[in-house]
Amino acid sequence: MGLLGGSFDPAHEGHLAISLVALSRLALDEVWWLVAPQNPLKPPSSPYAGRLAGARAMARHPRIRVSDIERRLGTYYTVDTLEALGRRFPAHRFVWIMGADSFAGLHRWHRWRTIMETVPVAVMNRPGHYLKAAASPAARRYAAARVPQHEAASLPTRSPPAWAMVTFPLRHESSTAIRARRLLNSAAVPH
Repeated sequence: MGLLGGSFDPAHEGHLAISLVALSRLALDEVWWLVAPQNPLKPPSSPYAGRLAGARAMARHPRIRVSDIERRLGTYYTVDTLEALGRRFPAHRFVWIMGADSFAGLHRWHRWRTIMETVPVAVMNRPGHYLKAAASPAARRYAAARVPQHEAASLPTRSPPAWAMVTFPLRHESSTAIRARRLLNSAAVPH
C-alpha cells in the first residue's frame, strides 16, 4: 500500500502521474492520498473541504483512494500518522511516497529518522531536485539502506529503513506554481 501525503493545494496531474508510476514500479495494490488538514512546514492552506474534493476529482483511478484519515485521526505530523496507521492496519505493508523535493528537506520534518525507520520510502524524481535529494542529510544518513532503482518493487516487502530513488519522465506540475498562477490571474482581472 502506497501512502502519498500532502496538502494537495491543489491536486494536479503530477500527483496522479507519480501515483501511477508508484503503482506500477513498486508493485503496489493501491495508493492512498492522505490530504493533510495543515502542512506544518507551510503557511495555512486553502480550505480543507475544497482540497479534499479537488483530490477526489483528480484521482480518477480505481486503485487511488483519497483519504481524510489524518483529519479523522487528529494527527499533525507525518510520523504520528504513520504510527497511527500501523496500529490501525497492522496487516498492511505501507510505503511512503514522496517527491525528491520533499526528501531533500526531510531532515526538517518532525522525527524524520523515525519516519525512515517506520516505513520504506519511495523518492519520486522531481525537476531540479534529484541531485539535492541524493545528497540530502536523509540520503547520507541512510545510505546503506538505499535500494537500487531496479529493485524498487521490493520496497513493500523490505523492513525499514529502506528507500529508493525512482526516476521516470519528469512532470513539471507544481501546486505552488498553480497557486501562483491563480493569484496572478485573479490580480489581472479588473474589479
